[in-house]
Amino acid sequence: MAGAGNAGEGAGADSAARVRDLQALLNHHSALYYEGRPEIPDADFDDLLNELKALETRHPELVHPESPTQRVGAPPDDTVFAPVRHDPPMMSLHNALDVTELRAWNERVHRALAVGRDRPPAGRPALPGTEEACPAESAEAATEEAAAAEDAGPGDYTVELKFDGLAISVRYVDGVLVRAATRGDGRTGEDVTHSVRTIADIPIRLSGPAPPILEVRGEVILRLSTFDRLNARRIERGKKSYVNPRNAAAGSLRQKDARVTAERGLSFWCYQLGYAEGGPAFGSHMQTLDWLASLGLPVNEHAACLHDLAAVEAHVADYERRRHEFDYEFDGLVVKVDDLALQTQLGVDAKAPRWAVAYKFPPEERSTKLLDIEVSIGPSGQATPFARLEPVFVGGVTVATATLHNEDQVAAKDVRPGDTVIVRRAGEVIPEVVGPVLSERPDGSEPWSFPRDCPVCGEALQRAEGISATQCVNYSCPRQIRGRIEHFVGRAAMDIEFLGERNIDRFVTEGLLKDVVGLYSLDFEQIEQMKGFGKISVNNLRQSIEASKQQPLSRLLFALSIPEIGQVNAQMLAAAFGDIENIQEADDEALAEVEGFGPIIAASVRAWFDDAHNRGLIEGLRAAGLRMEAEQPGGEGEGEQLPQTLAGMSVVVSGTLEVFSRDGAKQAILARGGSAPGSVSGRTTALVVGADPGASKLRKAESSGVPVIDEAAFQQLLETGQLP
Repeated sequence: MAGAGNAGEGAGADSAARVRDLQALLNHHSALYYEGRPEIPDADFDDLLNELKALETRHPELVHPESPTQRVGAPPDDTVFAPVRHDPPMMSLHNALDVTELRAWNERVHRALAVGRDRPPAGRPALPGTEEACPAESAEAATEEAAAAEDAGPGDYTVELKFDGLAISVRYVDGVLVRAATRGDGRTGEDVTHSVRTIADIPIRLSGPAPPILEVRGEVILRLSTFDRLNARRIERGKKSYVNPRNAAAGSLRQKDARVTAERGLSFWCYQLGYAEGGPAFGSHMQTLDWLASLGLPVNEHAACLHDLAAVEAHVADYERRRHEFDYEFDGLVVKVDDLALQTQLGVDAKAPRWAVAYKFPPEERSTKLLDIEVSIGPSGQATPFARLEPVFVGGVTVATATLHNEDQVAAKDVRPGDTVIVRRAGEVIPEVVGPVLSERPDGSEPWSFPRDCPVCGEALQRAEGISATQCVNYSCPRQIRGRIEHFVGRAAMDIEFLGERNIDRFVTEGLLKDVVGLYSLDFEQIEQMKGFGKISVNNLRQSIEASKQQPLSRLLFALSIPEIGQVNAQMLAAAFGDIENIQEADDEALAEVEGFGPIIAASVRAWFDDAHNRGLIEGLRAAGLRMEAEQPGGEGEGEQLPQTLAGMSVVVSGTLEVFSRDGAKQAILARGGSAPGSVSGRTTALVVGADPGASKLRKAESSGVPVIDEAAFQQLLETGQLP
């Protein structure tokens, strides 16, 4: 027995050594495979992996969390993906669709950087209208200095491939992967850690000295060779093949069962440092990429640092020609200001960083037969023509319908049923009809005419003078009722679960629901008696509707289907005015001052709130208990709340302040419980004025008896809640 025991110990030591060797071999070959340089056939790799699995099964004490076998993932997860907050947000990118737009972006960068360089140095104050403005300086020297400031550019550019995949963030603590999340809406994504752990070229443990906390951003993709093998296997099993690698990658990542994700062979490219605590200091974006690569993260080898825009343009043209030579898809290149300090100086806007732009390759085009032109009615009643097409594969998807935008566009393009038309997948999202192939137009073809009546309710369609959109103005049109409710309950709006299109259709058809206000007075006892419902499902629906009352004002504004108000504009509107009553009272001028708005959007918002039915809708939602105020900074998850010295007060800021930026002043007001609308009204507590205030605001304050205070008095108001 003793001899057997000794033999067992010897066999155990050998097994431990073999496990370590197999783990190292498999990790090595996995890395080569995802670099496109495999050294062994797939079957040999599978044999090594099966041997390791067998050894770990016999000796479970040898299983290590970083073993290649553990990448297969956890058992199926029956819960929904948990939300993950991105800090800083994962922003989008502005697009440049051609070289002209790329140059325009570069000029904006130059101008923005020049602003900070043309201020007179200390001790040489500019005094307009006096001879002392530039003492002891010649006009020639001043001209040279101004020219130098104008010519001062962003220095080097980093240019990277714009991968056609799914953006994610990956977080490491003490060098170990602890969390991964999709981009989602940029601020909140979905926790997909269980799936990301199965992606072989994302290290579970970083190599080299890693900071205590590191978050990186990158793109999950499916290589074309892997995609072809995946589809071949699906066809062999009698399943429908995937249409394109991007969709297959996205669907694979969001699997609840990580073992399914592991079978798909996803890849990853890291393109950005999101956050590092205790990491080294860097001066350029390219340095961060090199550092991330040194930690074992996969950084694409085609990232390049270029010294001027001419080199960038040549680089873009080269990769546009070569785009089909690669084993993965990319739909353009991302151009970034390389200097991190200049990135900070340039900052971001509501949607994207100003220091980067995505140069998009021209979208693919195909020709097909236009079978018919039909009209759809949207949630707000807009009648939109669309083309019914003979299905065509374009831009990576099979397209059977395409937008025609509006009546004027149909007339301008002169497309007609029966035409052969050119179809483009515009922006690689929404297919559109570019125009007809006139040489193939059938004899006797007649121009298409916009219908006079709504195809849903039969009421006359209307088109206001000077407006391109045609509307069904029947507020009771069934399509509008259903559409408004569908939009209102959507995930990006009020996020009411258990109320899909089918149930909305049933509730509207049976008279249970006539508008969005009716959601908050549904007869749940009657619903419980309907087929397909029971106590549990009805209770889930009731709780979801009740929870929606706590959604912030920005979501409510988006949910109301106000023309021109998407998610970003809704956030800007809520932040600018603080509560819905201030928005209702704001004039066109005040609305136009909201970041990203202008007169057209302002007029659309003003018209919506002027409508008596919409005002009644707001009052109904207010009575139902929905939140009508913006979220306050310093709330949940943002530390201790500041004293609410401005609770119930409305403070308007105009002009340039010395201590506060315009946005900083508004945030200071909101953080103390006040509202910061963009216009003065009879409810305004005070108007804070800095340099060059708006004349209309001053006139309104004086005529309404609203106190006008300077920045010092404003600081006192913030601290004490009292006017001087």
